[in-house]
Amino acid sequence: MNIPFYLAPMAELSHRGLRELIDDFGGCDCYYSEMISAAAILADGPFEKWYIDSAPVPEKHVFQLVGSNPETIASAAALLDGLDCAGIDINMGCSAPIIRKSGAGAAWMASIDRAGQLISLVRPQVKRRLSVKLRIGYKEDFDYLAQFCRCLQDAGVELITLHPRTVMEKFKRTARWEYVGMLKNELKIPVVGNGDVASTEDLLRRAASPCDAVMVGRAAVRMPWIFAQSRGLNIAPNIEEVGLRFLELLARHQPPEFYISRAKRFFGFYCDNLKWGTHVKNLINREDCLSGIERVWRNHFAENGV
Repeated sequence: MNIPFYLAPMAELSHRGLRELIDDFGGCDCYYSEMISAAAILADGPFEKWYIDSAPVPEKHVFQLVGSNPETIASAAALLDGLDCAGIDINMGCSAPIIRKSGAGAAWMASIDRAGQLISLVRPQVKRRLSVKLRIGYKEDFDYLAQFCRCLQDAGVELITLHPRTVMEKFKRTARWEYVGMLKNELKIPVVGNGDVASTEDLLRRAASPCDAVMVGRAAVRMPWIFAQSRGLNIAPNIEEVGLRFLELLARHQPPEFYISRAKRFFGFYCDNLKWGTHVKNLINREDCLSGIERVWRNHFAENGV
């Protein structure tokens, strides 16, 4: 099975540390960045250099932009397109209230014309692949979704990733993967499916469904080896050592201001590999420095094993 596997854009998770951890196990076909604020990039904010780090494999890296102003997004896309990367992705799917109410993320799905105008403005600024990640829409209306995506395609989008839930559902309802296949039949460009991939078995099942690639989010945090296992490699990860390796990569490739939030986000998922995972998460969440988190992690294995 040769269908591509993608790492999803996840706030505080899809940074270089996680990408290198996944790459330790052989990697995946495409890595999406955390969503990057178009306005912050243009303002040259103090932390933006970490957001635009495309290592360890820039040729597989996609920068995802979020914003509400078309001109700002187009200018930021031009800037990022000048860096080492595989492409630029526009976030039209984030349903977080603070993002949506600002006119960014999933708010773009409220107007086909507005979204098409944005892509028409961005397309001339981007030489690499231009893609969009979105949801079904504000309600379950496939005709609207198909019309919306055809507009993006006509304006120059070369790939669409669909998280098949509505804007307001978040994770309350099972992802409706049939929409991925239906959308693929409507478009000339590739359609990537994303949502409810929680295991290697899920990934293989989705890869066998009508789609052009499968994007994995939180499961790749819990199991950085999921892509390797899905390729048939015999992986027997040492859970303790992988956790320590993440802390090492985090300290090496992120600023100190990001250490604690990103460590707690990672272990919030990764601790699911442990028998006493909830207890370890609670202990980690009490810590305020990386050395304290490392101490909790090592003590757990010294006292309990996995």
